[in-house]
Amino acid sequence: MTLILVLGDIHIPQRAADIPAKFRKLLVPGKIDRILCTGNVTDSATLEYLRSISSDVSVSRGEFDGRWSQQQQQSQQQQQHPISVRTVAGQCGLRIGLVSGHFLVPGNGDVDTLAAAARQMDVDVLVSGSTHRFEAYEEQGRFFINPGSITGAFSPLEPNAVPSFVLLEVKDDAPAVIVYVYQLVADDVVVDRIEYTRP
Repeated sequence: MTLILVLGDIHIPQRAADIPAKFRKLLVPGKIDRILCTGNVTDSATLEYLRSISSDVSVSRGEFDGRWSQQQQQSQQQQQHPISVRTVAGQCGLRIGLVSGHFLVPGNGDVDTLAAAARQMDVDVLVSGSTHRFEAYEEQGRFFINPGSITGAFSPLEPNAVPSFVLLEVKDDAPAVIVYVYQLVADDVVVDRIEYTRP
């Protein structure tokens, strides 16, 4: 089994002060195998925090990951997973794609647009961001995950975003994933579980 932390739309310090303390308590080093971030990290300190949880971090460049992400990429040319626009990772028989929804047109989580991106990338699971709203669903034989905003940062599409992230448990013996969705609702961490098996 591989455990992948899926998060994004962090926006520290522009739109949020920090990752909620109740989430930080759950995200401890040594338990997470890999991190997929949909972008909008916006500062180096947050990226270093993610690297303290897992050394295997992939970040899709978000619309607010401008100058600092280019500097990060230049200083990390030798790293396994630099900041990029699109990433595809093989994980236990599944191909997982990572994009910031901002680079898709329309960039508002449109189902047909995401399905086209998944076909183009030839992935079983597509992780996207930018809407600041958690979503997980199956469409056209593929699975789509938007982890929302881990900080609950506002956006024009989601002015009252609920802080959320996803833990993705990938099975070693089958092309299947279990999605654990963590949301901070009324100062309580609520966890839901969703399963997907590739047809």
